[in-house]
Amino acid sequence: MCLGIPGQIIAITDAARKMAMAEVSGVRREVSVACIAREPLSSLIGEWTLIHVGFAMAVIDAEEAARTLEALRDLGEVQEALDAMAETAAALEQVP
Repeated sequence: MCLGIPGQIIAITDAARKMAMAEVSGVRREVSVACIAREPLSSLIGEWTLIHVGFAMAVIDAEEAARTLEALRDLGEVQEALDAMAETAAALEQVP
């Protein structure tokens, strides 16, 4: 199943490449914000987005993010996605 997981943009990591750090339930991952980019790019910090396969696809409000995360937790889907994100992050830390 393909899911968009709500995540909050916490930092811009590479403005030229339109990359940002997003946090999803405590797990951080670098994502592309090219689909939602606006000027200044730093205005995205603090925004909630729907993240799918490393791309922030849409900006959503905090209430929608909370409802979606709760629904995904109820379905058990969010844990699977968080585990995959954590594994990816751990693997990337091993790369020299």
